[in-house]
Amino acid sequence: MVLKSAEEVLGDLAQRSNVSLHSDSGLVGAVATAAAEDDEERAKKQAEEKGTKDEDGVLRRKPELQPIPVRGDGSVQLTSWDVLHVLGRAIALSRRGAARGLAEHWGALKYSQALTGDTGSFMKLSAEGKVTADYYKVIQSSELGVGFALALARRVLAQRHPDRVVSIVPADTALRAGWALTSREKGPRQNYRYRPQFFAELWRPGAPSLVLPIACKGNHSNAAYSHGQLASASAHVEAVHIGPWNETPALVFSTELPLEGHVAVHALCAGGSGGWLGRDHAKGGGLDVKLRDENHFPQIQLPANGDEAPVSVPGFHVTRERYEWFGQVLARTAAAGLTAFAGNGLEATAQYLTERQGRKHFTGFAHAATGSVQDADHTLLGIRFIGTDHVFRLNGTRVEAFSGVAKDLLHLLAEGRVEQSRREIYERRSAWPSKSWDDLWDGPVSVHPDGTVLAMRLLP
Repeated sequence: MVLKSAEEVLGDLAQRSNVSLHSDSGLVGAVATAAAEDDEERAKKQAEEKGTKDEDGVLRRKPELQPIPVRGDGSVQLTSWDVLHVLGRAIALSRRGAARGLAEHWGALKYSQALTGDTGSFMKLSAEGKVTADYYKVIQSSELGVGFALALARRVLAQRHPDRVVSIVPADTALRAGWALTSREKGPRQNYRYRPQFFAELWRPGAPSLVLPIACKGNHSNAAYSHGQLASASAHVEAVHIGPWNETPALVFSTELPLEGHVAVHALCAGGSGGWLGRDHAKGGGLDVKLRDENHFPQIQLPANGDEAPVSVPGFHVTRERYEWFGQVLARTAAAGLTAFAGNGLEATAQYLTERQGRKHFTGFAHAATGSVQDADHTLLGIRFIGTDHVFRLNGTRVEAFSGVAKDLLHLLAEGRVEQSRREIYERRSAWPSKSWDDLWDGPVSVHPDGTVLAMRLLP
């Protein structure tokens, strides 16, 4: 395999290519079949292990999955750099790093050479991406699956709700503000391991938000494998109910990254009248008020059946009296993700997180060699951004990657002014540049409606 020059790699990152989005009635039937086969296998296994306790013997799955309405020919144009930007934003609050204050989002850069394509073709794994897949199949398919799924989720939801801003929030971080998820965390806990990976919050200042659980998976196999992944994903999104029982809309994705052939994202949705965080039980305070950990019991209350005693199942239920609180959690967790992406963990990120959400991981001294430090600013596509940079070698050539947030928005967030920052983001939601290359910067650039930027260029 002949390595491309760093200059060629940067050009490829900014190249738009087609990504196939598969969502139709045939997929609905195939996923239902995969779910039935999995349930049968689980029942058989449970019968063979009679007398043992198997919490996963019967899975609750999101009922009545349906196709996502797709505009045009079922394909979407993306740059691989935009996919990596989405992935970096999604993992900015991850606690998987070994060093406190580590810039987790830089992990997305390891896929800088993994994808290839152009405007006349569909995106696929590059030669380098195929080699990586031979050694790190599960990690690569999982992480790129997140990038493609969330990129398409943002696109689909923004088209469906043009009067809203779409924020992607890591579900584990958000849920930890109200529930203990592991035995190491304080609070009541049930041994139920299913939950979505992300929430999409569709918000507008002064109006109730619509929140959808999202589960996304990836594989290097084929469509049949994706059917099984979507069946599994339907159990993960079922674990969170917002509002009435069984009325929470959701999205499930499985990204197929074959070694031969192009990338295909298989996706379905669940409808419902729930998911709205109404404010009829609002207690005041707004989004600028700091939160503490709550201790809700991890259960979903089923509707009463006549005079029978109420029944509950394991999971996470955002009931009417919790609407305002959960809206605050989502907004402040999203704010933490923005400041962490800009490398401003010490000064800003910790104020938005509770103890159980990981506040301690963003406090204390973080050395620049092991952490993300907000100390760089650049004007990109005519907008001044403040953030952090990362210098490394790409095929022997020194390159600089920069992640940041628009200067005025980051200053508001550093001061704890979430309400005002959201008003600013909403007013400018359609004004951000869509170009994928900045001639003055001389490298690929991706700017998102939340005011974040990811850019890369060669260094002398």
